[in-house]
Amino acid sequence: MSKETFSKPMEIVKGLRGVVNAFYLDEEVLGQMRKEEEKVTAMGNIAVHNEGFNQALSRDHVIAIVKDPRFRPPPEPTVVLISNAGEVMGLEVFPFTAKEYLEREDVVWLSDAFVLFPDVKGSGGERFIMPPVSFPELNESNGCKDVISCSPAPTCDLIMRKYYDLQDDPKLASVLVGYNDL
Repeated sequence: MSKETFSKPMEIVKGLRGVVNAFYLDEEVLGQMRKEEEKVTAMGNIAVHNEGFNQALSRDHVIAIVKDPRFRPPPEPTVVLISNAGEVMGLEVFPFTAKEYLEREDVVWLSDAFVLFPDVKGSGGERFIMPPVSFPELNESNGCKDVISCSPAPTCDLIMRKYYDLQDDPKLASVLVGYNDL
């Protein structure tokens, strides 16, 4: 792959509103993050499966984005609560999707950003799924395919920031973007 092809996705990412820093992750830190991600659980010892993270790491390249609140919201939910039978028990809600749930009587608002569906019952084995999320800014027109994004666990984010000697600022968050060469 030419240097120009490799740098075009980075140029696009760095030009997005709210991006404070962006860089390609190297194999050493990806290995550390992978080990940490396997240990993550939620409150109540509910399992967390970061499917987006695992899929991003299977791509040819992984870009880390450190972003501030001006960065656009994700196009899809980044957290979903799944029952042991595979049914959606709850999901993340954004200001632009909240109207779908405001008038519904079959949801419980756990927070301003998460709704539960109490009619969907679990019987143990529930888990939070962090699915791969689309990242439309990178696509075939700029040399990328199989593009996904994800949020690393907070402990993985900290590993990454320490590895690259970045400030641990609670006002900033990270997104990983994985893609294959076209």
